[in-house]
Amino acid sequence: MSSTSADQTSATMIARQAIVNAQHIVIGYELFNRSRPEPTHTAATDVALVFTALSHAGTDELVGKKLIFVNCTHESLVGGHLELVDPEKVVLEIPPLGHAASEEVAARLPTLAALRARGFHLAFNHTVLQSAYMPWLPLADYIKLDLSVLAPDQLAVLINYAQRHSEADLIAEKVETAQQYDMVSTQGVQMFQGYWFARPALVRAKLVSPAQSSILELINLVRKQASTEDIEEVLKKDAGLAFNLMRLINSSGFGLAREITSFRQAVMLMGLKKLFRWAALLLTTSRQGGTPPSVGQTAVVRGRLMELLALEKKLPQDETDQAFVIGIFSLLDTMLGMPMETALSLVSVPPSTEAALLHNAGVLGHLLSLAKACESGDDNAFDHAATSLQLSSQQINSAHLQALAWADHFAD
Repeated sequence: MSSTSADQTSATMIARQAIVNAQHIVIGYELFNRSRPEPTHTAATDVALVFTALSHAGTDELVGKKLIFVNCTHESLVGGHLELVDPEKVVLEIPPLGHAASEEVAARLPTLAALRARGFHLAFNHTVLQSAYMPWLPLADYIKLDLSVLAPDQLAVLINYAQRHSEADLIAEKVETAQQYDMVSTQGVQMFQGYWFARPALVRAKLVSPAQSSILELINLVRKQASTEDIEEVLKKDAGLAFNLMRLINSSGFGLAREITSFRQAVMLMGLKKLFRWAALLLTTSRQGGTPPSVGQTAVVRGRLMELLALEKKLPQDETDQAFVIGIFSLLDTMLGMPMETALSLVSVPPSTEAALLHNAGVLGHLLSLAKACESGDDNAFDHAATSLQLSSQQINSAHLQALAWADHFAD
C-alpha cells in the first residue's frame, strides 16, 4: 500500500466569525462554507461544512477549543454526519419554518428534543419567541437577535420577553457600531457577534485522499471487530487515512482535553461503529481510474435513503446500520471496476448483506430495489417495492429528498 502524494490533496474554504461575551472574550465561532458559489445554504452545504470542519480542519487553525456554531436546515438535522462529533462542542442554529403552522412545529419537536438530549446546544433566532414556536422555547440554549432587521423598540420588547420566559443566553448579531453595542448591552444582552468585533476570516481546511485499498482493508477489519493493533497497522501504511483520522479525533468537535498522538488511542476513542461509518463515507470520496465522482454520490444517496426507510419501518438498529452499508456497497463493483461477486470477496459482509446485494433478497434487498427505482424513475419497480415494504409514497419521497440533500457534498 502506497502513501498518498501531494496531488491527492484538496481544500475547502471555511469562514469563521467570532462570538464574544461581555468581557469581549471569544466563546465560539460561527462557521460558513465559502467553497461554493451559491450564497444560500442548504442541507447539503450543512453536511459539507460539518464534515469538512470537524474531519479535516486542524484544531488551532479553525476554532481551537471554542464552541462551533453551525447553520442548519431541518433536513440536515437528521444526517448521520452529526454522529461523528462531540455534541457538547457544537451549537446547531435552527431556522424558523417560514410560517406559523403549529402542526409542523409539533412535528419537528421530537427531532430537536432528541438532539438536545444527546448534548447538542440549540440556537434559534427571535422568531422562537412567537407563540407558534412556544414548544421549542424550552430547548433554546441561545437566542440570536439580528440587529439588521429588528428596530430598537422591537429589540427592547423581545429582550424583556426572552429574559422572563426562557433560560437562553441572548446573542446580538450584526453588531456594526458602538451605539448598537451600547443599546443591547445596557438591556442585559451578554453575547455579541458582528463587524464591530470581528469580520469573518477565511481558513483553508485540507483533506488528503487515502488509497481505496487501505479503506477497504480498514472496513474489513472493523466489520470483523479486529484488534486495535491490527487496525493500527492499516493506518500506519496509508498517510491519507492516518492524516484524516488524526485530524478528526483531534478536532474540537470531539471535545478532548488533550491532543491524541497515537493511532491506538484514536481507534479506541472513536469506537468501531463510528470508525466504520467514517470509512464507508470516505470510500465514496476516493477516486479509482476513470470512476466519475457521481458514482460516490449515488452510493451515499442509496445508503442514506435505505437507512432512513429502515427507520421508517422501525427495523432493529443492527438492520438499520446494515441498510446503510448495503446502499454504500451497492456500487462497489463500479467504484472498484470489477464484478460485484469479485468486489464482495474483498470485504467482509454478513450473508444477509451479500444476498441483498447479489439477489435483492429479504427486506434489505427490497429496500435496495426501492432505492434504485427512486433513481431510475421506474414506476412499476417503485410501486412493487413500496407495496412489499408497506411504505407510502410520502414516506419514500420525503426520505429521498433528505438523502439527496445529505449526500450532495460527496459529489465534490
